[in-house]
Order: sequence, then C-alpha cells, then structure tokens
Amino acid sequence: MRKEDCFYLGKIAKKFSFKGEVLIFLDTDEPELYQNLESIFVLMNRNLIPFFIDQAALHKDKFLRVKFEDVDSEEEADNLVGSEVYLPMDMLPKLEGNQFYYHEIIGFRVVDQRLGDIGTVNSIIENTAQPLFEIYKGDKQILIPMIDEFILEVNRTTKELLLNTPVGLVDLYME
Repeated sequence: MRKEDCFYLGKIAKKFSFKGEVLIFLDTDEPELYQNLESIFVLMNRNLIPFFIDQAALHKDKFLRVKFEDVDSEEEADNLVGSEVYLPMDMLPKLEGNQFYYHEIIGFRVVDQRLGDIGTVNSIIENTAQPLFEIYKGDKQILIPMIDEFILEVNRTTKELLLNTPVGLVDLYME
C-alpha cells in the first residue's frame, strides 16, 4: 500500500499496558467510526506496514486503545510509539453538501460570486492559525481563509468551489 493511496488517521501516542496495548490518537471528528477496524497501516521507516487488530475500544474521546496481533510486550509496543497510522482512501466516510476533505478539492476551479473565475485550488495550507485555500490564477498566488461563511457550494460533479469572499480580499492579489 502506498502512502498516496491512504489517509492519515492519527498517531500512536503511548503504550497502555504491559501486554503490548497502545493508545492511538485519532485525528478525526468521528472517532467512533474507527473502533471496529480489522487492521491499519503503521508508517515505519517510510513504509506502510499492515498491523492486524486483536481488540480495540474507544478511550477518552479521541483515543483508540488497541491490542495488535503479535505485539505482546511493553518493548514491542515501545517500538510503535510515535508512529503515524493510515487507512486506505476507500475507507473515508463519504461527505456531502459543503463538507469536503482537503485532498479531494485539489484541482477544483474556484469561482467567486462577485469576481467570477479566480483560479484553481493548488493546496490547503494548514500551518497557519486557520487553514487557507492556496489558489493559483496563472502565476498569481491567492490565499483565502477557509471560513464556512465564504463557501457557498462544493460541486463535486463540475469540480468547482463557489465562494463569496469579502470585497477587497481577492482584489488585493489581482492588482
């Protein structure tokens, strides 16, 4: 399995018991969707390694307490702590309406209600106080805060985002 074909689920935060159990921090709004998994992929030495799950249960909201097959000691669990955890893309729940996964809107055309076509989504910048759409119109970069009130429509059929940005925000980049 290639990392490009997977989505990031979370990270093995710490070991939980002397029997090799670990706690996985789930980076999701719906952790309950992932408590009945049969297996997951753990990133080790830049490779995704499948790990089969003996038992799993939710633990304190965002954590999944997991006992993997063939991980039976604290030492074996220690080797997994800090590792990222992935699942295949086809296991992502389908979103509807104006909800979207960041990866799915890359390449979408962006149409502003007032200005018309303002470019194409190149990426989502997450290392800021709030995520930003990184849009390119030719060689001009446009950064728009990802605010629900700005997003009027996500059209998966036409691969378009319809936005209503405040006057002056996009104009700043176009001059």
